[in-house]
Amino acid sequence: MEERALPDTTGDIPQDTDVVFLSGNAFPFFGVPAMLGRTFLPSDAPANQAPQPVVVLTYRYWQRKFNGNPAIVGQNMRLDNRNYTILGVMPRNFTWWDPDIYMPLDTTDASVDSFMTVLRIKPGYTKEQVKEETQPIFKQMIREHPRWLIEGFVMDLVGVKERFQHSLGKTLSMLFAAVLLLLVIGCANVSILLLARGAARQHEFAIRAAVGASAKRIIRQLLTESLILGLAGVVLGVCVTYSVITPFAAAMLPRQLFPNGFYIPVQMPVLAFSIVLAVFASVLFGLFPALQLAKPEIRVVMQASSRKTAGSIYGRRLHSFLIASQIATAMVLLTAATSAIANFRMLLGADLGYDPVHVADLSIPIHAGSHTSQEARATYFRQLRDRVGQTPGVLSASLGLIAPPYSGWDFPVQILGSNAETSPKANVNFTDSAFFQVFHIPLMKGRLWDEGETSRAARLCIVNQAFVKRYFANGDPLGHSVRVPFLRNHPPISFAVDDSGGWTQIIGVVGDARNDGVDAPVKPEIYLPYSFYMIEVVQILIRTQGDPLLLDTAVRRQIANVSPGQQANSPTISMTKRVEDRPEWAHAHLIAVLSSVFSILSLLLASMGLYSVVSYSVSQRINEFGIRMALGAQRRHILLNVLATVGVSVASGLAVGLLLSFGLHRLLSHWVGDTVRNPVMVLAASLLVVLVALLACIVPAIRASMIRPMKALRIE
Repeated sequence: MEERALPDTTGDIPQDTDVVFLSGNAFPFFGVPAMLGRTFLPSDAPANQAPQPVVVLTYRYWQRKFNGNPAIVGQNMRLDNRNYTILGVMPRNFTWWDPDIYMPLDTTDASVDSFMTVLRIKPGYTKEQVKEETQPIFKQMIREHPRWLIEGFVMDLVGVKERFQHSLGKTLSMLFAAVLLLLVIGCANVSILLLARGAARQHEFAIRAAVGASAKRIIRQLLTESLILGLAGVVLGVCVTYSVITPFAAAMLPRQLFPNGFYIPVQMPVLAFSIVLAVFASVLFGLFPALQLAKPEIRVVMQASSRKTAGSIYGRRLHSFLIASQIATAMVLLTAATSAIANFRMLLGADLGYDPVHVADLSIPIHAGSHTSQEARATYFRQLRDRVGQTPGVLSASLGLIAPPYSGWDFPVQILGSNAETSPKANVNFTDSAFFQVFHIPLMKGRLWDEGETSRAARLCIVNQAFVKRYFANGDPLGHSVRVPFLRNHPPISFAVDDSGGWTQIIGVVGDARNDGVDAPVKPEIYLPYSFYMIEVVQILIRTQGDPLLLDTAVRRQIANVSPGQQANSPTISMTKRVEDRPEWAHAHLIAVLSSVFSILSLLLASMGLYSVVSYSVSQRINEFGIRMALGAQRRHILLNVLATVGVSVASGLAVGLLLSFGLHRLLSHWVGDTVRNPVMVLAASLLVVLVALLACIVPAIRASMIRPMKALRIE
């Protein structure tokens, strides 16, 4: 397998097309047939022969380029000024390596120096066994191709699922824990409502018991009612799941963490487990109220009023306990959510060391066989940069191989005269002086290259502050020489060779720019002139006055004016968007959103339970409030009495929630980062819980204070 960009030369301006070249047996290997037409077969790419000029389109490219026209199968399209026959279109969910087009791999092309091998492990074999068996083959390839492979490299196997499971394992664990906590809150609400409803029916149960109903019969009746409620909720939940789960997942899941076309269908085993859990929870949490109501004190109940019975001390304590547990659970989720949001804001405000605003990059792939010499390729790159820099609205343009926040090539380096026991390592990047101007990376010491030095690949380099701190902590790096042993000719890479032995002199020190993502420490980095190491691709980096994407067409036209057949990779993406596309940024954003959603749901459920308990309590205490007001109590006294009664439950739940947040600090930090160590976030979460609880209680409390004494005393 090989990946390469080819220009679509159908129109006036070449459009970049991402192509993945596969061997003839690739699609039978994957086992995925074409949605339209057919895929290419081994006969389309015979061994030791040039393949047939055929292509297979991905679903996304078919929709974007051909508007989903099914008649496109069998027609021709032009790529790199050659005609290719469209064999078919792949299904929507087949997105192997996310290209636009699949083409047969040409194994006779001498310019291709690397292929990717995809393996399917036999059942019963482990990755370690496969690595052990294939390692000798890899070592033999190193011996046979010393120009292309480096001695000492080892082969590693990475499963397709592992690429996504590794980064999402903690997120899925957090999601599962949050769902369980929400289930507990919901079940506590159901228990509260069942207890309140059962308390109001104690006369009914006393009469049933008096005429001969056993406790088992009463329990069976109450469990049947609870089960009916649970089944009704299950039916509603299944309907909601099928209607919203796919669009909700598509909107929530960031594409940086999942391949294009990835979607989450409703899995029947998962749905069956959820149904069983919901039914079990409805029975379990309905059992406790049933046990409490199954053996009524017949004489006491028949002699007392329903309100007195329902408002017993035991019932109030039980309601208070359930309310406190809901508040505590909501407090844990809210603490985690506020911490996740704070961590995400810290990531947004992190000092990148460069300014990505109004900066964009265009990747320029050089066609095979063109500009083969080091001098010709350097001249061509310089012409492209200068022409793009003349575009109205472009403030400055630069050439670079790798732009931050992406990591450059991390290679062992040698420092002349160093006696260090361990070999230093550093990122290696190839740029020009305008690179630091485009990104607003400051020059801290020394100087940058001039135009002549970058054009002729002068043996001069620039390092960042991280390099100086690690390898020149007690000295001045200017004037010292470093060497990257790996930098040598590897066809088709052109390396500027001279008699210096590869040593380059440090002439300047620039500020640190994040070069290993947006949340990792800056790595030591060495900058060399772009003409130092010429490969098949270079990036043109531009800083504009406004949105750089608005100049995309104008910039591409300037590139076409230099070389009509030269394309730039598409789509053009601003550097701000590239920062947001980083997996760590997407992961932190996903954690913040998910934790916020679940904390809001938990607060909503807790407030509903609190409102229902207070409303029910007020309705059962009407006689009491009437007597209090008849004896001289003011409305504010009634209001404060209701709020104080509930305030004990809220305060105790808040205290328990804080203790749990502190106690589970290590576990929560594993999911969302630092949590309770931020007092501002903890205080904000506590105030929000108190505010929501107050809003849930204030309406029933005001209603209680508005009761007329004479009317309340007549109510039985």
